[in-house]
Amino acid sequence: MIVVDKKKYKMAINETAKEVHVQVRGLMREEDAEGYMIDLQDTINKVSRRDYTFVVDGTHQTPVPSKVVPQLEQTMQFYSTLGFKDTLVIKPSSKIAQVQIRNALERIEFTGTFIDRVPHSM
Repeated sequence: MIVVDKKKYKMAINETAKEVHVQVRGLMREEDAEGYMIDLQDTINKVSRRDYTFVVDGTHQTPVPSKVVPQLEQTMQFYSTLGFKDTLVIKPSSKIAQVQIRNALERIEFTGTFIDRVPHSM
C-alpha cells in the first residue's frame, strides 16, 4: 500500500512482508528534506517498528554534491535509530552514489544491511 507518492520520494507499507519501503528518486534538496521527514514520521508511526523491516530503496538515487555528504551520513544514522527490526539499504544503480552511501555507512554505526536489490517491489 503506497502511503506517500511525491515527485522526489515514495513511501509504502507492505503489511504481508512486514516492511516499510522508502524510495528516493534523484537528488534530495534541502527544501525537499523537511517534507520528507514529516512524511517519514507519519508513515513509520503507522506500524509497530520492532515487528517491521525498514527498506531504503536507493536504486534511483543520484550522486550527491560533496557538501551534502554529511547530511547523507546523518540520514543513514537517523534510519539506524528508528527502532525497526532490521534496516535494509538497496544500492543505487549509480556507481558513484553507491560509493557515497557505502562510505557514509562505514563512517557511522550502521546496524542494517547494504544489499543489491529490492527483496519485494513497492
